[in-house]
Amino acid sequence: MIDEDVPGWWAALGLPGLFDVHIHFLPENVQRKVYEQFDRAGPKIGREWPIRYRGSHEERVEHLRAMGVRRFSALPYAHRPGIASYLNDWARSFAEQVPECLWSATFYPEPEAPAYVDKLVADGVEVFKVHVQVGEFHLDTPELDAVWGTLQDAGTPVVIHAGSGPVGNAFTGPDPLRRVLERFPGLTVVVAHLGAPEYAEFLALAEAYERTFLDTTMVFTDFFDAEAAYPRELLPRLVDLQHKVLLGSDFPTIPYPYAHQLEGLQRLGLGEDWLRAVCWENGTRLFGGAT
Repeated sequence: MIDEDVPGWWAALGLPGLFDVHIHFLPENVQRKVYEQFDRAGPKIGREWPIRYRGSHEERVEHLRAMGVRRFSALPYAHRPGIASYLNDWARSFAEQVPECLWSATFYPEPEAPAYVDKLVADGVEVFKVHVQVGEFHLDTPELDAVWGTLQDAGTPVVIHAGSGPVGNAFTGPDPLRRVLERFPGLTVVVAHLGAPEYAEFLALAEAYERTFLDTTMVFTDFFDAEAAYPRELLPRLVDLQHKVLLGSDFPTIPYPYAHQLEGLQRLGLGEDWLRAVCWENGTRLFGGAT
């Protein structure tokens, strides 16, 4: 399947389009730095990661629209102290210009975080993103206690890259998130990449906590299967969690066509109801309908 086939794919399922909760748009200077990191990542991850979509913001938005991705995120993520507010201001402006985009934001464990998160939540931000592998911080650091409390009370979702893929460090893995959820069980969490490669552990968290979800980002693709294939024995549990699995792609930072993520989901053979829930219904239920 190629990207031009995507509208026919979701139409055949009776859907009005796609809802992708894991897409990135960043300020141009930051985006270039991210591309450079991936271009140099080959030796670290043991293989090349050729980014498929390097067009301008406008070109990438139009490509998503052409495929019928009717709702998507921007998901900035702070990699050091002092940058979150800059990213958040940019992402707010981007969402104002692109009506399909969820108003996205980020935070970092820093003294200012509780105040700017409170303000963003009060203003109506729709989703946060944190990336502990890149930011190199523990999710359960005391500096974030007030932030987690605010997000739990507000019900604002946070997409968290906590799994150890593609390269783990001292901050990745399920244990820090488990400790956060033990203290803030009502937190609305979307575990990125199904928690790869600690699939079973993050799946258990989604089973145990009512507001913990999973996104499919890059999982079930040939690229991911080569290093961290999803265990077949866990698929029945993924069916049981049909209402908690959300489509994610990592567009534009992927080394294959966008359509291949959908192809990977379809070839699981989990049924059209599962695909409809994952690719549209769960996203609209969690974040609200399309524009």
